[in-house]
Amino acid sequence: MLQRCHKNNLQNKLDSFTTIEQALIYFEIGFDSDFIEQHGTQLWKRFRGNLIQGKADDWFSGRRALKKAYCKIQRARLDKNSRSACRGCTSCERR
Repeated sequence: MLQRCHKNNLQNKLDSFTTIEQALIYFEIGFDSDFIEQHGTQLWKRFRGNLIQGKADDWFSGRRALKKAYCKIQRARLDKNSRSACRGCTSCERR
């Protein structure tokens, strides 16, 4: 019952966001405003999809889903022949 309550709280909080910037701020993820202007809609869709697939039930799993979406979009924009890393996920930040 308690886990269900947390899931409802997270879902209610996410439903209250009107922009992806609000989600990024809530999950304490730094972001580039130019990147968000260009790819905000794509990021929002991928984030929502990750939430559904990952069954996010707490703040940490929600943050992980958003960072994963942010990273996926950034990696898709990088040169395939370079070894440069995005700045969206923990594994890329460690490189």
